[in-house]
This record gives sequence, structure tokens and C-alpha cells, in this order.
Amino acid sequence: MLKKINVEQLKLGMHIHEFCGSWMDHPFWRTKFVLEDPEDLRQIQTCGIKELWIDVQKGLDVAVAGQTKQETEARIDATLVQITMPKEPSPKVSMAEEVARATKICVTAKSAVVSMFQEVRMGKAIDHDAAGALVEEITDSVVRNPGALISLARLKSVDDYTYMHSVAVCALMVALARQLGIDEKTTRDAGMAGLLHDLGKAMMPMEVLNKPGKLTEEEFRIMKSHPAEGHRMLVEGGGAGEISLDVVLHHHEKVDGSGYPKGLKGDGISLFAKMGAVCDVYDAITSNRPYKAGWDPAESIRKMTEWQGHFDSRVFQAFVKSVGIYPIGSLVRLESGRLGIVVDQTEKSLLSPKVRVFFSAKANMHIQPEVVDLSLRGSTEKIVSREDPAKWNFPDLDKKWGSVDLF
Repeated sequence: MLKKINVEQLKLGMHIHEFCGSWMDHPFWRTKFVLEDPEDLRQIQTCGIKELWIDVQKGLDVAVAGQTKQETEARIDATLVQITMPKEPSPKVSMAEEVARATKICVTAKSAVVSMFQEVRMGKAIDHDAAGALVEEITDSVVRNPGALISLARLKSVDDYTYMHSVAVCALMVALARQLGIDEKTTRDAGMAGLLHDLGKAMMPMEVLNKPGKLTEEEFRIMKSHPAEGHRMLVEGGGAGEISLDVVLHHHEKVDGSGYPKGLKGDGISLFAKMGAVCDVYDAITSNRPYKAGWDPAESIRKMTEWQGHFDSRVFQAFVKSVGIYPIGSLVRLESGRLGIVVDQTEKSLLSPKVRVFFSAKANMHIQPEVVDLSLRGSTEKIVSREDPAKWNFPDLDKKWGSVDLF
């Protein structure tokens, strides 16, 4: 049961469901968590938020009138034992810890998806057990640190695009499902849907799929058939879940009805298809393609915000919370005039990630690289703008954050 409380009533052991206030200035990138850290409690009480929603079925309720201090403390202790000891704890780890594991997962995942597409082209059914094991690996990585695998999967070559795009969308779907508070099993189902969403492209002519220029009307008509082709193959092969079938068929629908293949509109599109639409587009526009270079992650978020009628607003807001206003890999300018790459998110604020600075815009020269955590108390730096990498001609920009050696 959800209950709205004043921030002064917030106590350790309560399950925070949602903060009341602007999602852009949210003090935590996550929601729906049990408040266990006294420092988190202090930050919430001092950040300006006045009210929030708690879930009293997943954590403590506000103190009952007439209850003694000893009774309240005893109830808190008993509840904390239950809610702080999950059967299989998956603590969030640093980017430095997860990036090496995520790199190996990307290599394994690419080979698995290549094999999956090849088998589909030969008329074989999807091996759902093997796909499920891959989704499990990707999900576990996202739980440990969502930024690592999501960002590494974005660094795909033109030749790898079709395969690594499936891996990236799987990871993005898992992160988004967790942000939306979806249960663990359904989150994995959403990840599977992301992995399979472009399966129909296995049946597209290679000369159209990999064409390095703009498609003709006929070629675009052919490409627009891939959702229906993927759905057909899953139905004929059997074993696919309802979420996968839905997302494969409807991830190109738009809330204003201008999408395809059915031209569905608004509530006629399922939550998971809306999620698939956001995740698919974000990875597509941030990746290098045969006909264009990928956009900067932060610039991509800005552009997507402007596309009225394309995405469901609630789903898109949750997506931004899951990847950050300045996603990993974004080039930003700090107040000091230093330029840097976002290398990790922090839990304090969407506006305060960790940035690896390496260039002085004032002096127009490279400087000694340094990681600056903008969320630390007393930090004198803040992001004043996103920057266009093309303007600064940094050819090795991705290497400045994508290498294990840098963490």
C-alpha cells in the first residue's frame, strides 16, 4: 500500500516508492528502494524535497500514535532483518569493477546473437534456454552496475551493429524495467524481448540491411516488414513469451499513431512495447551506422525529448533516470572550463555524474586526466553544457572512458 508522507517523517527501514518533485532534479537516479543508509536519509532531508511516497507493504510505516519508542525500535529492527537480507544479494559495484566483466559478456553475447541469427536464417527455431542464459548474464551485469554493459554495447562497429544492437537493447530494457519497479521475473522477460526485438532483420536482404546510404521507398517498405517477420518466426518456432511476441511486433509503434506495423496509438500500445521503442531508438541513434556516425549520448537524450508523439512520457522519463541526463560517454563542459567524459553515474543526482576531465577549453590544450565526482559534498564543479565531440575533433573519444585501464 502506498502512503504519501512529509520528508520529516522519513525513517530508516521505509521503502521509498517515489519522490514528489521534478524528475529532472531528482536527488537519486533510482527509486523504489529500502532506505538503509543514514547518509541517504540526510541527503533526502536536505535536498529540498518536501513529500514522497512510501510502500508500507515493503518497508516500515510511519510510527503509530501511542506506540512507545522501544516498541517502534523493536519493530524497526525486526523489519530491517527481513528487508536487508535478500536471498541472493546483488550489491551495486563500481564501474571499474564491472567494466571488465561487461567486456567479456559483450564478446560472448555477440557470438551468441550471431549464431542465433544464422540459425533463424536456416529455418531453425530459437533456442530459448540458451537465450535465457544470455539474458541472465546481461541482467546480472546491469544489476551490478547498469552503466558498464549498456555503454560498452554502444561502442559497436558498423559490421557488428545488428547483433550488438540486440545486446544493448536487452540491457537497456532490463535497466528500464528495474527503474519502473517491475518484478524480477518480468524484468528478465523484458530483457528477452529486447534481445529478440529485431529478430526479423535476419530475414531482410543483406544489401538492404547494410546499405551505406538512404533507403529507397521500396527498400524502406522491405525493412518495415521486419517486426511482422520476427513475430511470425517466434510464433512458428514456439516457446516465446507474450512480452517477447508483443515487443518484437510493436517496438516501432508511436504514441501518436504514426508508427508501424499496426499504427497503434496511446494506450493501445503495451507498456513493454513502449519500453522497447525508447530503448531501440536510443541505441540506434547513439551507434555508428553505415550511413552516419552515432550522436553523443547526452545530445541523443535532448533530441529524443523534443520528439513529440513518439514516446510515452512516463516511460521516457524513467528511461532518462536509468541512463542519466548525461549518459556515460557524454562529452561535457564543467564550470571551470574543463572538458570531460562522463564515466559513471552517481546516486545523488542525475545532474552530478563522475566526469573524467582531460582538456582545458580555456587553454585549448590537453591536461592531466582526472576523475571528478560532481556529487561529493563540497564539490565546486558542475556541468554547464553538453559539448559536440565533432566540434573539438577528439577522434579517440570513446577510448577515454571505454578502456578498463582508465578506471
